[in-house]
Amino acid sequence: MSVRLRLMRMGKKKQPTYRVVAADARSPRNGRFIEIIGFYEPRQTPSVVNIDNERAVHWLRNGAQPSERVEKLLKISGAWDEFRFPAPTASAGSAVSAGSAVSAGSADASGPEASDSSGAADSGASGSSETVGSGSDADDSASVEPLTDEGGM
Repeated sequence: MSVRLRLMRMGKKKQPTYRVVAADARSPRNGRFIEIIGFYEPRQTPSVVNIDNERAVHWLRNGAQPSERVEKLLKISGAWDEFRFPAPTASAGSAVSAGSAVSAGSADASGPEASDSSGAADSGASGSSETVGSGSDADDSASVEPLTDEGGM
């Protein structure tokens, strides 16, 4: 059985609302479905998109194919990014532990660099957090940055 994530039309005449459902690909548009994942109300200003991301990612990982419109809605809700890029969340903890293992087994010359990079990873995920983290080590970053700027010219 191939499962599709698609829209199921609801609402009154000329006033559509849609359910986002997981359904067998052979069943009709408004026919039998397996599970309701969320809803979409295009007539609201702005449009209302309410999708259970956990269930949507579950179905996507189990092989469900989204329709074009549902794929766009999943991108809006963030479920598509969770499905396509699950590694950053899981590997962030692995990267820190791997960084510790590398710094423990590395030579003395690269030891401070490895500890600085793991400190930046611990300070936050966004670029501004890394900048703030390197700002606290102003002596180290000031000595490194002019060398890279002069080398680029």
